[in-house]
Amino acid sequence: MALSTEEQRILAEIETRLAEDDPRLARRLAAHRGTSRRRVRLVTAAVVAAVGVVTALVSGILTAFS
Repeated sequence: MALSTEEQRILAEIETRLAEDDPRLARRLAAHRGTSRRRVRLVTAAVVAAVGVVTALVSGILTAFS
């Protein structure tokens, strides 16, 4: 779900204040930004692959008994 322009502005303001108030925490959070996105993509790919394998197995079994 995309953020509105106002929500993006507010988020940018929060990020700026965080960087000013606690630069160390801001650096740690910034280091993890891409990690969660990669993890979601990896899990999604694994689930799609697993569903594909199960579908192929079930199709093979049903074909063999038809």
